[in-house]
Amino acid sequence: MKSLARAAFWIAAIALGAAAFGGIATARGEPINAGWLIAAAVCVYAIGNRVYGAWVATRVLLVDGRRPTPAVRIDDGRDFVPTNRWVVFGHHFAAIAGPGPLVGPTLAAQFGYLPGTLWILIGAVLGGCIQDMVILFCSTRRDGRSLGQMARDELGPVGGGAALVGTLMILVILISVLGLVIVNAMKHSPWATATVAATIPIAVLVGVYMRSIRPGRVLEGSAIGVALLLLAVWGGGWVDHHPLLRTWFDHGPLPIAYAIMVYGFLAAVLPVWLLLAPRDYLSTFMKLGTVALLAVAIIWLNPVLHMPALTQFVDGSGPIFAGKVFPFVFITIACGAISGFHALVSSGTTPKLLTDERDIHMIGYGSMLLESFVALMALIAACVLEPGVFFAINTAPGVVGEGAQAVATISSWGFPVALDQMQALAREMGEATLFGRTGGAPSLAVGMASIFGSAFGQGLLAVWYHFAIMFEAIFILTTLDAGTRVGRFMLQDFLGNFVPALGRTSWYPSVLLCSALVVGAWGYFLYIGVIDPAGGVNILWPLFGISNQILAAIALCVGTAILVKTGRERYFWVTGLPLAWLTAVTSTAAWHKVMSDDPRLGFFAGANDLAMKLAGGLLPPEKAAVAPQLIFNQRLDGWLTVLFVALLWLILADTGRVCLRHLRRSRQAASAAMPARGQA
Repeated sequence: MKSLARAAFWIAAIALGAAAFGGIATARGEPINAGWLIAAAVCVYAIGNRVYGAWVATRVLLVDGRRPTPAVRIDDGRDFVPTNRWVVFGHHFAAIAGPGPLVGPTLAAQFGYLPGTLWILIGAVLGGCIQDMVILFCSTRRDGRSLGQMARDELGPVGGGAALVGTLMILVILISVLGLVIVNAMKHSPWATATVAATIPIAVLVGVYMRSIRPGRVLEGSAIGVALLLLAVWGGGWVDHHPLLRTWFDHGPLPIAYAIMVYGFLAAVLPVWLLLAPRDYLSTFMKLGTVALLAVAIIWLNPVLHMPALTQFVDGSGPIFAGKVFPFVFITIACGAISGFHALVSSGTTPKLLTDERDIHMIGYGSMLLESFVALMALIAACVLEPGVFFAINTAPGVVGEGAQAVATISSWGFPVALDQMQALAREMGEATLFGRTGGAPSLAVGMASIFGSAFGQGLLAVWYHFAIMFEAIFILTTLDAGTRVGRFMLQDFLGNFVPALGRTSWYPSVLLCSALVVGAWGYFLYIGVIDPAGGVNILWPLFGISNQILAAIALCVGTAILVKTGRERYFWVTGLPLAWLTAVTSTAAWHKVMSDDPRLGFFAGANDLAMKLAGGLLPPEKAAVAPQLIFNQRLDGWLTVLFVALLWLILADTGRVCLRHLRRSRQAASAAMPARGQA
């Protein structure tokens, strides 16, 4: 009977998923309810995890719970620490779930809801989850080695060296964008700044409580931390209304950027149990609780998606970012479907915390499924807004102008919006203005607040809005701190080849030096985005997306090479097919960003256009003051894109060489081992 019930359950899940998926893909010219997206996602995730994920873990990777993990064997109390599986799940999910699943789908909504939805569901199950699980397994079997170090070990000095350098450079770009999204969400918002600042001492308190005051009392520490986080949201509102205290937390973008750099440095040098692990663990409660609450509200309200399935901007004329739906919807969504950054966490902090190999499926595959669900929630929250409001929030003043000029421009696109409407919305959210709040985070917070307000009370819109801002900032900061720490590990691995002492992750002079170098590198690009009059998104987000997907391709190269070299070459397609797709997408996107003569699309075209306007005296004074820096930055972005793609193809070629050489040797060894003809 149990088998029959189980079969009936999965048949029903397949039927519901197919119906929901088909309805989403074929609906045209009529509104669709968000509930269909939720139904499709839940069914696809359940089937993917139960069938494909479990098969890869048990048949392809051959996970073995009897093998001691690096955390158990090394256990140095600083980086290698055997940790409860749910705490590890929380840390891993919090570390990988950064701006991509929140900001990427929100920005990609300029194409409509359909392209993003299809890619989020398909890309995660067949690509993102597989990459995360495979790299986590490989790193766990290799003493928690970083992705770059594994690449050098498996591919040799050429491909491995290119992967190590490319991975570290790409990581710098990724972290800088994390910081930029936070800055754009918190600038001149005392409520948001005070709330997010309070989460740091709360995390330290919980870390000390669970390690020293009440060791092993995970539930107690969790309850205290969650209660304090909710109190921080209320406290932020109190600070915002206090005439003196609000001035302490009312800062422009540059001071917030500097504060984020300081935080990143501290998170990289402090023991993992003191700040990073408890902060990530606590933020997971907030993330999971918020996502679950949002899903319940969406199912209850079943709101209509006001954004059409496809907009006119699929042709590349979008105001938020330039580029056609292919390949830029894949580049923009990034972490919501597959993310190279995840491979850094899967080969960074997480394998140093695992106590049992059998948890790799739950943590690697399951965390990515959960992040994909977050991405879908973000897409829904963006698409339930009126399109005019969505574009008014996300489009920079340099593109549409300000105030009345902005609403006139946006309305001319066929998405009507009124100045009074935007002013009233800003008052309801407790903000001075919502025009030009680029980066995706503010519009996502407005969408979430609208859904929560409709479900649980319109009178608390300002509280819901700032709760959503805290939710987003926590999401992103946990990725920023884990990414900085992973960058420190990678840099120590690299420098250890020249000065062995620098390669010791527990030697504090090396910890301080490498952390400062990593923070200084991503801090520069964060500064670039902050001073950009267009909000920094046009400059950094396309580079973020391309570099992130290239990093995923590098990770899949490593995974493919390891599968072949460990005798599982018949399963090479598990990582090989996502690798082929990502190579095509990233190479096409890079070609457009480098070779296009459209100033809004091409890095070099944009730099040349700005240089001509500066020389001709056509720029306003405030933009002319930063134009030389912006010109340099656009050209730097262009050359970085060329470098990243060149590294990818070099690594691809070396991966092919290594795999073919291994297969030839295997065939020769098999031939040599065969008995001579006529012998037994």
